[in-house]
Amino acid sequence: MNPSKRSFLRRAGHGMALLAAAAAFASPLVNAAKLKVVTTTADFAAIARDIGGDRIEVASLAKPTEDSHFVDAKPSLILKLNRADVLIEGGAELEIGWLPALMDSTRNPRIHRGSPGNVLANEGIAMLDVPAVLDRSMGGVHAMGNPHIMTDPVNARILAEHLARVFSQLDAQSSEFYRANFQRFSDELDAKLAEWQQRLAPFKGRRIVAYHDSWPYFARRFGLRIDLFLEPKPGIPPTPPHLAQVIQTMQQEKINLIFVEPHLNWRTAETVARQTGATAVLVSQFPGGVKGTEGGYIPLIEHLVDTVAKNLKAP
Repeated sequence: MNPSKRSFLRRAGHGMALLAAAAAFASPLVNAAKLKVVTTTADFAAIARDIGGDRIEVASLAKPTEDSHFVDAKPSLILKLNRADVLIEGGAELEIGWLPALMDSTRNPRIHRGSPGNVLANEGIAMLDVPAVLDRSMGGVHAMGNPHIMTDPVNARILAEHLARVFSQLDAQSSEFYRANFQRFSDELDAKLAEWQQRLAPFKGRRIVAYHDSWPYFARRFGLRIDLFLEPKPGIPPTPPHLAQVIQTMQQEKINLIFVEPHLNWRTAETVARQTGATAVLVSQFPGGVKGTEGGYIPLIEHLVDTVAKNLKAP
């Protein structure tokens, strides 16, 4: 082999080695470029995934099966916050018992209040149950209104549009991607909402008992009444005298469905159900909280609508 050919092959081999090295580092570089999104709860995380797709990494601080009012402020959560580009929090004091303590220990100006990476999920949403007067005797009532906002699909669309704007601001190169994902999510939600409202129309005005006051937005959107609770006041455990009153009302009005969330006392709900002939069902406001809702936000609402339609009996 002549010297010039050997030189060419040596240069070609060196070039291939560089290409191989570049390929080896390509995937980590792409991953590093993804927006790191942290949410306080799993419903916000699900909507963020619908908008951000594979351009973001998402982690929820609260598990979908735990009480989002009370989350253990562990060091591992501080680490997630320190690495985040975006924090999505409720904005209506749902996390007031644990998020401020985490934020006090977080050295990440990107996600502090007022920063582009801090998203308040209730922005632009009409809050329900805002108290005219607030005192401790009312139980765990929130000054800014009921914080369980995402059980109304219209509120989910408002948050999704907000996230598309924020993600586009922080990752301008992918702005068309985020906008297209929002439009896709919005169109699917519109179609499903019409279907859900039609399915629940026969039950308009019907009353459902809930363990905790998590459902005013769902009730308003679908024409239901969820205003009788096993808790005497929000966050206050059921008492025998209060349960006796609830049972009496259920019997008088023939209320036959009880909503129970995973972190609440199933045995209490079961006892009330036995004494009234009602059905107690396990439901969640968070994707992944109960079986059949793992697929995301729209499967969650699908499950709730299906649960109501299948379990509400004729009065």
